[in-house]
Amino acid sequence: MSKLLPSERDALASDIYQACYLEGDFLLRSGERSKYYFDKYQFETDPKLLGRIATALVSIIPDGTEVLAGLEMGGLPIVTEVSRISGLPAAFVRKVKKEYGTARLAEGADLRNKQVAIVEDVVTSGGQIVLSSLEIRNIGAIIDHAICVIDRQQGGTQNLEEHKIRLISLFLAEELVREH
Repeated sequence: MSKLLPSERDALASDIYQACYLEGDFLLRSGERSKYYFDKYQFETDPKLLGRIATALVSIIPDGTEVLAGLEMGGLPIVTEVSRISGLPAAFVRKVKKEYGTARLAEGADLRNKQVAIVEDVVTSGGQIVLSSLEIRNIGAIIDHAICVIDRQQGGTQNLEEHKIRLISLFLAEELVREH
């Protein structure tokens, strides 16, 4: 939980909900279907809302974090802003290592032998965090934590724990939906 005042937390939750909550029939990355969806790009492309979210995320960065790693594609705007506010260096992690130029999986800050916190927007099953963390652990990153804006509460926390990663979320899906 962030260190926001209750009134600030409530206002941020309401603004995130208003900006990105959709109802309908949606296929999630996990392969599951859902009657609701958080369109994360709506809060990631709103500079004022993104700034407020990033400020709140800074307060939940685990102690000892040396580098923030944003996952392609949704985690990139968030990690950039969180890095700017926190002063911690950032890395941008691709889903697949590029085959040209530097041929890197992660661009930006060096992850080798660094305590890295993964930064993500919305977590459902945690599948992409697991895949990416396995890859960047192979290049020497030390990963014990991931932080996210919204945990959809659909197994991500448990799946990540199986891979020795603790998920710290700014909001749980039930908090955002319950309030409205």
